[in-house]
Amino acid sequence: MAKPSRQVVYTLLVQVGRKQGDGLPDGATGAALMVYASGVDEAEAVRETVAVLKQADLAPLDVTGYGTLDERIAQGHDIDDEERAMMARALEENAVVVAQMTPFFTEA
Repeated sequence: MAKPSRQVVYTLLVQVGRKQGDGLPDGATGAALMVYASGVDEAEAVRETVAVLKQADLAPLDVTGYGTLDERIAQGHDIDDEERAMMARALEENAVVVAQMTPFFTEA
């Protein structure tokens, strides 16, 4: 009998800078990525996320953790069905799922 997975999904906000070939829009100075990543703890989820983003030619600068689904519910976060579905996918696939990317631009 397989032992149950200890993996859980963490919500992370990752700030990335510019790097050649990163695919960010022209004129962007970087971006914020909302990510759902699986791991046995938040540190592993962060390491996996940074590794995946680097493989995708992005330049991670900072990662802020918002905790697991249960932790976010306890903090009063409103989590809709779409967000829960992405978290379930990250857990099921033991993956890093980028839910949203918001490019940053400097004011002209």
